[in-house]
Amino acid sequence: MADPYVVDVPLRWSDMDAYGHVNNVQYLRLLEDARVIGFREWFPDRPALLDEGIVVTRHVIEYRAPLTYRPEPVEVDMWVTRVHGAGFDLGYVVRDPASVGDATYAVAETGLALYDFAGARPRRLEPAAREALAAHVGEPVTFRRAGR
Repeated sequence: MADPYVVDVPLRWSDMDAYGHVNNVQYLRLLEDARVIGFREWFPDRPALLDEGIVVTRHVIEYRAPLTYRPEPVEVDMWVTRVHGAGFDLGYVVRDPASVGDATYAVAETGLALYDFAGARPRRLEPAAREALAAHVGEPVTFRRAGR
């Protein structure tokens, strides 16, 4: 298994909900921020997959602990869990950086598909993209409640 890609993602005051913790919808934004940063590093020699057309096909998130706003970022570990014809899946762990603590707040997985918006259809992964993704392949996400 490749080591996960690790990115610091800042929290925003507006991420909190009425209960004083980061709202579940905001977790999707944290994961998106990690993907955008990561893809720029994973695909440095070509237009980012985001610019070429990519859509989210699914999200699975298991919350492990409440996350409250703080000035320090969270760390998001990110890796590829599966590559298929027109897309791939990413796994994540949202956690404290070592300088803050050792809490894990969520584990998640996102399905992504490459998409040709002009033609309104999926498009295949190119060999160069497959090769770049292969460097980040790891184990499937372990969800406690889903039996995975």
